[in-house]
Amino acid sequence: MRDRKEVMKRWCGVMEWLDRLGYLTAGFSLLVLGMLIFAHAWFLFVTKAGQVGLLHSGLKLLNDLLLVIILLELFRTVIRFLQTEILDLEPYLAVGIIACMRRILTASAELSHLPAMTDTQFYQYLMDVGLNVTVIIVLVVGVFLIRKRPVTSPATSP
Repeated sequence: MRDRKEVMKRWCGVMEWLDRLGYLTAGFSLLVLGMLIFAHAWFLFVTKAGQVGLLHSGLKLLNDLLLVIILLELFRTVIRFLQTEILDLEPYLAVGIIACMRRILTASAELSHLPAMTDTQFYQYLMDVGLNVTVIIVLVVGVFLIRKRPVTSPATSP
């Protein structure tokens, strides 16, 4: 019986080590991907701004930079988890807010480049923006509620 407990304890230790390794590789991948997207976005902005127009290039750059911010926020969440072993909810809410803002900007950019717009396209755009604004409001309320909750120490939390 004692040998079985020791074997299980050893396997659990190995699995925890693999879990940490998984978080490390995922975090490193998020950081590298963010840096590559950042460099590529600026390269495209500098090389294409004169060809396709500053507005279009600027909106594309903004969209890519918001994606980089999302990746960096996820990277920061991985680091916080590895340091504290506590998975915090607020960074994910922030990522959701940024993602919705990114979608609103992307939809607006797509709409601004249409030569003509049908009523169906306009209503679909309004529904898309309305849904994203609603999600942003819900997520902001979630952030507000998280920040207003009483702080508990890790020793007293369940």
